[in-house]
Amino acid sequence: MEKTIMIDGKAIPFKTNGATPLKYKAQFGKDYFKEILKLAPLENVAGKKKINAKDLEILDFEVFYNIAWIMAKTADPSISDPITWLEGFEVFPMAEVIPELQEMMLASFESTKKK
Repeated sequence: MEKTIMIDGKAIPFKTNGATPLKYKAQFGKDYFKEILKLAPLENVAGKKKINAKDLEILDFEVFYNIAWIMAKTADPSISDPITWLEGFEVFPMAEVIPELQEMMLASFESTKKK
């Protein structure tokens, strides 16, 4: 699955494929699927008009940054390490980027088998 998202005025390609979970494990030493499940509390925060510090305590935003980077690296193997890549953005609006990448994250859990 591929998608291009505008971030900080730049068109950034993101991609997932069968190797994405293994690439994630090789880069970060953690299970890709378990890490995605850590983002589940986003559903509770997403609909709120006012978000407070307590809402954010349950989230580990490093997971999101890592997942975004692995998807970008899959789309463009020439990008630099995660921190250097993120430093290339003046802003990285997670509230806009998370929903865009969410479909790609969830697709890795879904079955293509028809019932």
